[in-house]
Amino acid sequence: MTAYRAYIVGPHSRSIGVVNLDCSDDDQAVTSASRLVDHHDVELWQMDRPVARFEACSKQVFRK
Repeated sequence: MTAYRAYIVGPHSRSIGVVNLDCSDDDQAVTSASRLVDHHDVELWQMDRPVARFEACSKQVFRK
């Protein structure tokens, strides 16, 4: 399993929370992180590598 972090993004693009995820690959991590999107954007990272960004208002996912 690979360690990922999903950062909950608040106003002014500041992190207001973090959720640690153990996933087998990027696709599983993206699926898991997408469940966290509610009223705030979410950024998914694997160590220092950005994986994806989820925008709450548009419901779009941008893979890095």
